[in-house]
Amino acid sequence: MNIPQITDIDTAISIYYRYPEISTREITQLFRKRSKSTVIRLKKLAQKQMIENNVYSWGIYKINTVCAYKAWGIDVDDLEKRRNKLQKLGL
Repeated sequence: MNIPQITDIDTAISIYYRYPEISTREITQLFRKRSKSTVIRLKKLAQKQMIENNVYSWGIYKINTVCAYKAWGIDVDDLEKRRNKLQKLGL
């Protein structure tokens, strides 16, 4: 599955640290492509990752943020390094 591009680094980092579990609202903020079918596919990928990691959700419509980012290939450490470099360069 093609994972859509994130909207921006700061949004991705903010969502990761603010929400232990994310819902459709946070997913649509995170990605540029926001169709209902894309969000459903992304949630299913994250749910598979949750099953593999034996992680359960507190909310019926929510998914674990750490598992979701792992399933979607979003590396928060890399994003933080990029953001810090941009800030250092004044960009």
